Amino acid sequence: MNTSANNRRSSSRTLHKGQQTRAAILEAALGLASHMGLEGLSIGALAEVTGMSKSGVFAHFGSREELQISVIREYHTKFEEEVFFPAIREKLGLPRVTALFENWVKRVSVEIDSGCIYISGAVEFDDRPGPVRDALASMVKAWQAALARAILQAIDTGDLQPDTDPDQLLFELHGLILALHYDARFLRNPGAVERARRAFARTIRDYAEPAPATTVVRPFTRPTP
Repeated sequence: MNTSANNRRSSSRTLHKGQQTRAAILEAALGLASHMGLEGLSIGALAEVTGMSKSGVFAHFGSREELQISVIREYHTKFEEEVFFPAIREKLGLPRVTALFENWVKRVSVEIDSGCIYISGAVEFDDRPGPVRDALASMVKAWQAALARAILQAIDTGDLQPDTDPDQLLFELHGLILALHYDARFLRNPGAVERARRAFARTIRDYAEPAPATTVVRPFTRPTP
């Protein structure tokens, strides 16, 4: 009986240690992918960074493809923790949409010296079908769906005009983030973050304010004598 209990405790400790090791490898892999892209990931490079053997790293993932997919999922988890979950604590409507965008901007500003896997991965895998591309596209679509829901809720609360096209607004907000990433990371233009915030405020204002009434100008007609 005692032997059985000891075996269970030993198995539990081994499992826990294995999970910790895998988490440490994933953290290192995420750092590599942020700087070198998903294509820069390899079992060999990761073994060198972590000080493990190639077989030790391989035992946790099985293939380079599975490693890449695991990194994408880990990135998405961190993205949710920093961008999505804090924002959904905000009030429904424009406060939540604003929080989602602001948190997104903050994450991009932190990633200036590393890189966004959503963006770099899209460049690497846009024309390369397969499981890695599918995993990346699935994560991006999940995030876009969350932002689209927040926009629809803002329409329902009356914060945005009832004729607001949520897909169009989503497209414009995503475009602002892409422009911010390009300006801040590639061109290193100062003030890019504040420009993104001003552009967001202007975009939201266009959708929040009612369209100005059209003044009808009637042609002058000379009164009949």
